[in-house]
Amino acid sequence: MKFVSWNVNGLRACVTKGFLDYFKEIDADVFCVQETKLQAGQITLELEGYDQYWNYALKKGYSGTAIFTKKEPLSVRYGLGFEEFDSEGRLITLEFEDYFMVNVYVPNAQRDLARLDYRLKWEDCFREYLKELDSIKPVILCGDMNVAHQEIDLKNAKTNKGNSGFTDEERGKMTALLAEGFLDSYRDLYPDKEGAYSWWSYMAKVRERNIGWRIDYFIVSERWKNRLKEAQIHSHVMGSDHCPIVLELLDEY
Repeated sequence: MKFVSWNVNGLRACVTKGFLDYFKEIDADVFCVQETKLQAGQITLELEGYDQYWNYALKKGYSGTAIFTKKEPLSVRYGLGFEEFDSEGRLITLEFEDYFMVNVYVPNAQRDLARLDYRLKWEDCFREYLKELDSIKPVILCGDMNVAHQEIDLKNAKTNKGNSGFTDEERGKMTALLAEGFLDSYRDLYPDKEGAYSWWSYMAKVRERNIGWRIDYFIVSERWKNRLKEAQIHSHVMGSDHCPIVLELLDEY
C-alpha cells in the first residue's frame, strides 16, 4: 500500500504548478493534502478512481484538509468532536477494514507564540483521540505536524531553539505521542539521516541550499512496525513550500 501526504499551501495554486502530474505519477492508494485554503465549490478535481473527502475551514482561504482514496472507507469523521478545535478544517479520519487513516494539519504556534497555549491544548486532545482509535485498530497518521521533533530534523537547531515549531513544549508533545505506542516511520527507517527536510522558507535560495525543517510526518501504530517498507521525502517536487512525503507498507507481514 502506498500513502502520500502533502501540505500544498493553497491547492488551487498548487494545481497550476504540477499537482495533478505528480498525483497521477505517484499513483497512491491514499493521498492526503493539508492547507487546501478553499471552500466547497471552489475547485473541481477530476481524479478518476478516487473518492474525495474534504474538510473546509469556516474562515475563507484558510487551513483545510482533504483525502483522496481508491478504496471506499467504512466510515468518515471530520474533526475531533470539540467546537473549539473543529472550525478550521484540520482533521479527517477514514476508517478502513484493518486501520484508521488520519490526515491532520496541526495548528501553528505562530511566530510570536501567541497561539502556543491553543496548540498545546489541541495536542493533548488529539493524542487522546489517537489513543482511542488505536485501541480499536491500528492508525496511520499523516500530515503537517508543525514541529521538528529532534535537532536532526532541522538545519539550524541552535538558532531556532524556542521558536515556533521548535519549542520544548511542542517537541515534548510529539515525544508524548510517540510514547503512547506510535512511531515516526521516517526516523524508524532512517534514524541518522541528516538533511531530510519537508519544508523550506520562501526566502531567497533557502530551498536551494536545503535550509529546511522536517515537519511533515507519517506516524504509525507501533504494532505495524514490521509492515514498514519505505518512507520517502520527495524534496524534488515543487509547487508548495512543503514537499510530498510517501509511506509504503507491506500488504502482509
